[in-house]
Amino acid sequence: MNRIENTEHERLTFWEKLYLPEIAKGLGITLKQMFKPKFTRQYPEERWEPTGSYRGRPVLVLDEDGERCVACGLCSRVCPALAIEVQAGETEREKERYPVKFEINMLRCIYCGFCEEVCPEEAIVMSKDYELVFTNREDAILGKDKLLVPIHKLQERLEFLREYK
Repeated sequence: MNRIENTEHERLTFWEKLYLPEIAKGLGITLKQMFKPKFTRQYPEERWEPTGSYRGRPVLVLDEDGERCVACGLCSRVCPALAIEVQAGETEREKERYPVKFEINMLRCIYCGFCEEVCPEEAIVMSKDYELVFTNREDAILGKDKLLVPIHKLQERLEFLREYK
């Protein structure tokens, strides 16, 4: 075995042992890339508009009739980060339950989308929001007041989900 390694090592030329041609090739690639057009986005001025497949922060869908969530609790059970907390309440309408408390701890959320996949009512979806700034830990726990989003703002994501489910 030692003899095989020695014969392979002996096959390298002097220039290959110095690695100079490989270094020159690497520098050539770098120089080529330097003169290609740049793809840098000037962020605050040039905003990025995500497509329907983008998974931003999870939000609750607010339908014309009210919220879609029936507080089944599947989203909180499937969440690997244990970021969702749901408490159900009874109602007199045809929908028997609704969430009295629905909170998502955004410091724990890992944007996996499992909550969206498991929801039978399409009540929780991943939005296009990617700018999340919190000044303290309490602000990062989003309640129903911050999670409810009108359905017309989420139409592109809902169409994407229906197409690929």
